[in-house]
Amino acid sequence: MDMKDLCKIALSQHQQQIRTVLATVVHVEGHAYRKEGVSMILTADGQQFGSISPGCLESDLVARVDDVWNSSQVCMVEYDMRPADDLSWGENIGCGGLLNILLEPIRDSFLNVICELNDRLDQGDNVVLTRSFQKNGQQIDYQLSDQPLMLAHDANSGTESISYGEREQYTFVRTYRPKPRLILIGAGDDSMLVSSLAQLSGFDVVVGDWRAGLCTEERFKGATCIVGFPQSLYEQIQPSGQDYIILMSHNFPREREWVELMVDQHCAYLGIMGSKERTRRLMDQLPVYPSLHSPVGLSIGADGPDEIAISIIAELIAVKRGRVLVPRKDVTHEHHRISAYSG
Repeated sequence: MDMKDLCKIALSQHQQQIRTVLATVVHVEGHAYRKEGVSMILTADGQQFGSISPGCLESDLVARVDDVWNSSQVCMVEYDMRPADDLSWGENIGCGGLLNILLEPIRDSFLNVICELNDRLDQGDNVVLTRSFQKNGQQIDYQLSDQPLMLAHDANSGTESISYGEREQYTFVRTYRPKPRLILIGAGDDSMLVSSLAQLSGFDVVVGDWRAGLCTEERFKGATCIVGFPQSLYEQIQPSGQDYIILMSHNFPREREWVELMVDQHCAYLGIMGSKERTRRLMDQLPVYPSLHSPVGLSIGADGPDEIAISIIAELIAVKRGRVLVPRKDVTHEHHRISAYSG
């Protein structure tokens, strides 16, 4: 679950006077289900938002919520599943790593941090949160800044670093970024699953189409729907260099209008539904677009709109994570199946 979502959940729980704790994985050794920096929210009444394991650790963490909340101090919990003879954690966790998890009661100074973090993410800012604390939780210092740190393996979802000092003094740095925006041009039935899966994968989704009967929030739950022809959509949406855009209206003239508008505005990802030949005609006499992906989606042998939607989201995640994708060299049978959904 994205940090922006967790902030809003935390503030909602606070308004309901529910005791709430943020659990964050700050250190991993060996294999683990989730990476360093991932967080989830736990409440005293047993609610869980997000995940940090396949479900093996959460119940133990929930049992600690009251003590952490009442102490007003952070708590570092260690789960070591590495020993081969560990029959309790080893069989249940499904991995053999070591995890250090930081539990922070969302109250007092940390509640103020969550409020500011939420506001700044809403404004579209990158926010670096530095936590300095002792393992026993007696002292903690929070610092928020807007200077991204080039520390991490995953520059798109956040950077993290943890250092250890004398007397078990810790410093944990995490960069939180606003959700990336996915712009879907085309509100056909095949766009609906792409929209749903993209939201589950951490994207804010905007759907644009000139067909008011299709482009509705009833069909695209959780997405922002904008009705208009390409010029109007472009002016209302205002694409930026951080946006992900997919053309899947299956209407060649309208998509040609859109790519002409995008000539001087690059984005993080431009995917075009259809065959390479269709895309070649669509981009004819236009400059080479640096982030163009066509046919859209990873080449996984997808067949039918559901599997194609999955391949599209897989490619979006790969690009978001900064993974290098190998270009397709030819038009395969999969591309022809995809083109069956193209205009």
